[in-house]
Amino acid sequence: MQTILSILNKTADFLQKHGVANAKLDSQLLLAHGLGLKRMDLFLNFDRPLSEIELAKLRPMVSRRAKREPLQHILGSVSFRGHEIKCDKRALIPRQETELAVDILCEALGSRELGVGSGNLNLADVGTGTGALAIAAALELNANVYACDISEDALELAEENVALHKLENKIMLVNSDLLSAFPSDVKFDAIFANLPYIPLSDAAALQPEVLNWDPHVALFGGTDGLELIRKLLNTCANYLKPGAFVILEIASGQEKILQAEKFVNLKFTETYKDYSGQVRFYSMLRFDEKK
Repeated sequence: MQTILSILNKTADFLQKHGVANAKLDSQLLLAHGLGLKRMDLFLNFDRPLSEIELAKLRPMVSRRAKREPLQHILGSVSFRGHEIKCDKRALIPRQETELAVDILCEALGSRELGVGSGNLNLADVGTGTGALAIAAALELNANVYACDISEDALELAEENVALHKLENKIMLVNSDLLSAFPSDVKFDAIFANLPYIPLSDAAALQPEVLNWDPHVALFGGTDGLELIRKLLNTCANYLKPGAFVILEIASGQEKILQAEKFVNLKFTETYKDYSGQVRFYSMLRFDEKK
C-alpha cells in the first residue's frame, strides 16, 4: 500500500534524478495540490494510504515537473505578496524578487507625500505580464494603474487576474509597445517596469523551466539586455508628472551601464538590492531641463 510518505520520497527521488532543484519541496507541493490538502497536512498524515484514483491524478503532474515544466504552471498559480496570481505559458512567472518593487514604490511615493492610499495615485505598469505588480499596487497602495503589454496573450492572462481580484475599476489594461499607445497628455505619478533584461548571449545558461516555458519576448533584451529599457527611459519622461519617477527591474551589473548613459529629462536617483544583496532595481527622477 502506497502512503503519503512513501509517495513523497519516491517523487522527490524521481524529480531529483531529472535535475529538478528543490525536488523535495516540489514533491510536497505537488502532492498537497493533487490531494487538495495544505502542505502541513501532509506531515500530519504520513501513514495515510493513497487510492489508485489519487495516484492516477498525481502521476501526470509529477511527469510534467520531471520534464521541467515550471511548478507554478502545474499548480496554476503563484503567491505574489500574498495575492494569488494565475500563471501559465502566456506570461513570465512572477518572481519573489520582483515583490520588492511594491515596497520601493510605496517608500518613494510616501516620501513625496503623493497620497498613498488616497485613491488619487496614477501609476503605469509597463510590461505587466500576469498583472502581478499592477494588482499588488492597486490593492496595497489603492492606486489607479494603467497596465500595458505588447503581448495580447499576456494581457488576456492579466485580465483574468484582474477579474480574480475584482479590480476592473482600478486597473486599465492596454495593448501597447511600451508607452506608445498612450496619449501624450496622460501623466503618471510613477512608472514601474519589469521589462526583459537578459542578454541574448545568456540564453544557454538559463534553466529549462525558464528557457523552454517563459515567453522569450519577456526574457531577452537584446545584446546587453537593455534594449527595451533604454527605449523606455528615452521616452517615459513625457508621461511623468514633474518630480515623478520610474523604477526598473534590472540584472546586477546593468546599473553601471545605465549610469554611464544620459536619458531625456531623467536623472539617476538610487539603486535597490534584492533579498540576496544583489542590485535589482534602478530608479530615475524626472526633471525639467529648462530650470
